[in-house]
Amino acid sequence: MPEPIRATDTLANERTYLAYIRTALAFIAFGFVIARFSLFAREFSTLSHRSNAEPGTSTFFGTGMAIFGIFVALLGAWRYARTDRFLREGRVSTLSGLAGYLISLFVVAVGAVVAFSLVSYR
Repeated sequence: MPEPIRATDTLANERTYLAYIRTALAFIAFGFVIARFSLFAREFSTLSHRSNAEPGTSTFFGTGMAIFGIFVALLGAWRYARTDRFLREGRVSTLSGLAGYLISLFVVAVGAVVAFSLVSYR
C-alpha cells in the first residue's frame, strides 16, 4: 500500500509547475523582444538611409523562442500531472538525464545565437 501523500510533496510539485510556467512566459517574452528588435533594426536602417530591409534572423529566432515557450508550458503541465499521479501511487518521478542535457544544450544554443547576433549587429 502506498504511503499517504504529504502536503510538502504536493506543494513542491506545484512550485515546480509554476517554475515551468514562469520559464515558458520568459521564453515567450524574450522571443517577442527579439522579434521586436528586428522591427526596430529595420526602422533604424530606414531612418539612417541604409538598405537593410530584410527581417534577418531576429524575426525567425524570436518566433522560435515563443514556440519553444509554448513547448516548455506543455512540458511543465505534463510533468506536473505525471508527478502528481506518481505521488498518489507512492512512486517517484524524475526527469531523465538525457532530457536535462538536451534542455541545457538548447539554452546554450539560444545564448550563442543571441551573443552572435549582438556581436554581428552594427
